[in-house]
Order: sequence, then structure tokens, then C-alpha cells
Amino acid sequence: MATPDPIKELLDKMAQERNALLAEAEALSPEAAAYAPPDGEGEAQWSPKQQLAHIAEMETAYRAWVERALEADDPDVSDVRPDSPAIRLDRAHEHDVPVLTAQLREQRATTLRLIQSMTPEQFDRTASQPMFGRLTVMQWLRSYYRHDRMHRDQMAGRSPDYKPRFVDGKEPDQRRGPRI
Repeated sequence: MATPDPIKELLDKMAQERNALLAEAEALSPEAAAYAPPDGEGEAQWSPKQQLAHIAEMETAYRAWVERALEADDPDVSDVRPDSPAIRLDRAHEHDVPVLTAQLREQRATTLRLIQSMTPEQFDRTASQPMFGRLTVMQWLRSYYRHDRMHRDQMAGRSPDYKPRFVDGKEPDQRRGPRI
């Protein structure tokens, strides 16, 4: 069972990484926000605008997986289809950064309401997903701040110090949204 300290640490890291990501994004010029590095690989070749839309898509996916884990015993969440955020990756360039960051703030507020509704025992529940394997709810929730940190580094042109561990070792092509 999760105790108050790890839950507080989770919430603190989620706030810290999201605030750093938003600050990085909001400091970009319109040109920099639309620039997609031609030599990048996978998600690193997306523009910051695409990164921001992708993060919103993944926030809804992670949250849907957590919600399913709270409803069922050790479910396979590969069939969970979350509601898409208003702005998806393929439409990111139609919007400016303030609109994209507002979407991220709205998505995070929804996630935080879910976390605040949880009991300490619920953080130990598990769910499985083909890309990531079997994780506890706490591990799914920690994915949020790690994912933010990775994309903040990519937006800044830095090599991310965090790289997700995919079950098959390969990064999936998520240009069309999360494969779930």
C-alpha cells in the first residue's frame, strides 16, 4: 500500500516536470515551436507543437489505463480506447503554443482529480499493456512526469536522459496517436 510520502513525491514530481515542460514550451518563438528536426528519430523528429499534442494524447491514454486498473483486477488495457483530447498530434500545427499548453493544463487537472479520489491501496493495483508490460497504478502515474521530462528535453534539442522501456525494445510509431 502506498504511504503518504510516495504519493506526495509523485504529485510533486508531476507538478515540477509539467511546470518545467510548460515553461520550456511557452518560451519558444512561433518558428521554433513549429520546427521539426529533420535528423531526429521517432518522436524526436516531431516539432514542439506535435510533442505537446502527443503529451495530451498520452495523458488521456495513461489515465484511461489507470481508470481500468481501478475498476478491474489486473486488466489487459490494450483494448481501452480513451477519449481523444481536442487537439491531436496530426492537428497540432493548426494551433499556437498557448492553446496547446492550455490543453495540457486541462488534462493534468483531470488527472489530478483522479489521483485525489484514490485510496492508498489503489496505487498498488496493476494493469498490463503490450508496449509497457504489467505495471502498478503508481508506476503508470510515474510515467507522466518521466514522459514530460523526455519531451521537454526533445523540445530543447537535448538527448533525453529518460527513455521508456518498451517490452519489445522498439519505440512504436505514434504519429497517429497512441497505439493502445
